[in-house]
Amino acid sequence: MNAGSVAVVVPEGFGVPSWDLYELSIPCTVFGKAQPDLADPWYDLRLCSTGELQQDGSPPGAGLSLSTPYGLDDLVGADTVIVPSVPDPCVDEGRPLPPALITALRRAYEGGARMVSLCTGAFALAEAGLLDGRRATAHWMHTAQLAERFPKVRVDDSVLYVDDGDVLTSAGLTAGLDLCLHLVRRDLGAHVANQLARRMVVPAHRPGGQAQFVDLSVPTTDDGSLAPVLDWARAHLDQPLTVEDLARRAAMSPRTLHRRLRAATGATPLQWLLNQRLARAQSLLESTDLPIEKVGELSGLGTANNFRHHFLRQIGVSPGSYRRAFPRAVPASLPSVPGSRPPGEGSGRPPAAPRRPPRTSSAGA
Repeated sequence: MNAGSVAVVVPEGFGVPSWDLYELSIPCTVFGKAQPDLADPWYDLRLCSTGELQQDGSPPGAGLSLSTPYGLDDLVGADTVIVPSVPDPCVDEGRPLPPALITALRRAYEGGARMVSLCTGAFALAEAGLLDGRRATAHWMHTAQLAERFPKVRVDDSVLYVDDGDVLTSAGLTAGLDLCLHLVRRDLGAHVANQLARRMVVPAHRPGGQAQFVDLSVPTTDDGSLAPVLDWARAHLDQPLTVEDLARRAAMSPRTLHRRLRAATGATPLQWLLNQRLARAQSLLESTDLPIEKVGELSGLGTANNFRHHFLRQIGVSPGSYRRAFPRAVPASLPSVPGSRPPGEGSGRPPAAPRRPPRTSSAGA
């Protein structure tokens, strides 16, 4: 087992936005501080800048400027190369990355380096052609753009990270920490990774994938004519609903409803219904103490067993694990759903005093 050298790409040519500092700090924290009691030698970390300051000394583009003695030439020869993120214009506007960076990434890979991306760093590996034909991931807010721009990449938006041997990719933000700890586990063993996680006060391994963090509640639709039937369906999720019911309510044939809903939301009517039921279940798990059986009933997912089956399959964790990951804070008012009632109503006793929310450490993708 060997730690080796880790080269981290710093997109200096665009400046480093404060938002991207999180992903940049993760490999610095995991690989940059020596842990001689766990493994000696530890990793040799290098921050490699992609550009230079302007002639007046100011950083090009918005964001922070980091001073480092290493450049793109130092990527070549590193054991592991990590791209924590790429600038927003490269994701949102399709702006190309510096050709010198793409060349350096290809040279590093051809030289035998293990290539890693965190969050939107996958766009850099994809632009270099290193993800062609591979399964890969990124932050769930950007996976659709990644798949559209690079059709040769098999994008998986449900996982925290993908280990494809010599090329690894992670979802956004804290999922990058999951992947970096996974790298330590691969290089130095489970004991070292577990002890390092304990020192960082994070789980050594989180259950499920990033599907549990995706917002299913808001559909993507520009078809205003469907709004009334979709609103009606959301108000009746606790009742049995079929495609025929929705089509009848919308005054159109089931085939027409299927075509128009698919065009507006990207989902079939049945998938749309399932997503809305799951979103309702997530909201109830986060904001109430209702039993699992009642949550399944109010969200229209049926019995506790049926509810658990669909939730685990689509979200990636059990309802109980999800509730523990998103503990209930005291809301101003509980969500209005059929069959629910405020605490104490109808019980013959006053509502219980609000509980202090438990102190937890939250994790996000």
